[in-house]
Amino acid sequence: MQKYDYLIVGAGLFGAVAAHRLKLAGKRSLVIDKRKQVGGNLFCENIAGINVHKYGAHIFHTSNAKIWQFVNSLVDFNRYTNSPVANYHGRLFNLPFNMNTFYQMWGVRTPEEAQLKINEQREIALAKMKADGVTEARNLEEQAQLLIGKDIYEALIKGYTEKQWGRKCHELPAFIINRLPVRFVFDNNYFNDKYQGIPIGGYNPLISKLLQDVDIITDTDFFDNREKWESQADKIIFTGSIDRFYDYCFGHLEYRTLRFETEKIEKSNYQGCAVVNYTDSETPYTRIIEHKHFESFGDEAEKIQQTIITKEYSSEWKEGCEPFYPVNDAKNSALYQQYLTLSKKESCVIFGGRLAEYKYYDMDKIIERAESFQI
Repeated sequence: MQKYDYLIVGAGLFGAVAAHRLKLAGKRSLVIDKRKQVGGNLFCENIAGINVHKYGAHIFHTSNAKIWQFVNSLVDFNRYTNSPVANYHGRLFNLPFNMNTFYQMWGVRTPEEAQLKINEQREIALAKMKADGVTEARNLEEQAQLLIGKDIYEALIKGYTEKQWGRKCHELPAFIINRLPVRFVFDNNYFNDKYQGIPIGGYNPLISKLLQDVDIITDTDFFDNREKWESQADKIIFTGSIDRFYDYCFGHLEYRTLRFETEKIEKSNYQGCAVVNYTDSETPYTRIIEHKHFESFGDEAEKIQQTIITKEYSSEWKEGCEPFYPVNDAKNSALYQQYLTLSKKESCVIFGGRLAEYKYYDMDKIIERAESFQI
C-alpha cells in the first residue's frame, strides 16, 4: 500500500505551496529535497543576528491582492522597498531609470529635458537599424538603445548584462530587456507592483508555515534512488530540472549559475542600501548585497555594529553547480519544447517551478502556478 498521495520533489517555494495546498485538501504528501535545509533559494542563514539571503536577494512583490493576503496570513511582512543603486566606475546612479538617473547622467532637471535627450539618442539608434534594413530590434543591444538611448545603455546596461549572461548584448534576444522600467518622475521604487516587502525574520518562517505538519526528508536526492521514491506515492510534483528528469535524452538545457562570496564587516553600514549593481565590465562581480538593509531601516540598522555583505559572480552552469537562470534563447527554447512535449504525456507527474518549466518566475507567479494545478 502506498503511503502518500503525492511525492513532492523539491522544498522550494513551489513545492512548499503545493504541500500546503494539498494538506488543506486532505491529501498526504511527502516532500524530499537534496539540500540539508528546506526553502530552496529562499533559504536565509542567520549570521551575527542578520538574515542572510543565502542564494541571492529575494524581494516579494505582487499586484495580486489575493496572493498578498495569502502570504501575509502566514507571516508578517515589512515595508522594504526595492531601490537599488548602480555603480559605474565609481559614479552612482539611481535605479530603475527615472528622473534621478537622468539628472545624474546628463544634468537634466525636467521630464521634458530628459525626454528630448532620450528621443535624440533613440532616433540615432533607429537610423542605424534602418541603414541595416530593419525597423525592429534584433537583439538586446538594439532594444536597449531604442528604449533608453546609448549613454545609459553603455554605462548601466551593457557591462552588467554581459557579465550576468556571459554573452555579448548583440547575441542576446531583445525580449530580455522588455521589462526595463523607464520613468519620467523622481521615483526610485524599482517595482510597479502594488505590494512589496520582505517577511519579518527572513523567508524561513514563511517556508516553515507552508510546510507545517507535512512530512519532509532533506539531504536526499530523488535521482539517487528514483525507483524507491516513485513508489511512495500515486502522483509526483517535480520541481527540479526537467532535462534531468528525462535523463538528458535530448541534451542539456543551459543555465547561468551564481557564486557567492559572503563577508562579515565590523561596521554598522557598508553601502547604505541592500543592493548595489556594478555595471562596468571590469568589476568581476555583478552586485553587492548588504543583507541588513532588507529588514533594518535608518537608525535601526545603525544599532547593529556589524554588517554582512555578499558579492555575486555569474558564470556558465556546469555539472555540480546550482542552476539559477534559464538561458531562454532560440536554441534552448526549442530544446525545452521537446522536453515539454514529453512531460505532457505524463498522467501522474506535475512539473512546476523555475527549473521544471525552464522559466524565470517572480515569487508571486510561482505561488499562482502552485495553486493552479488540478488535485
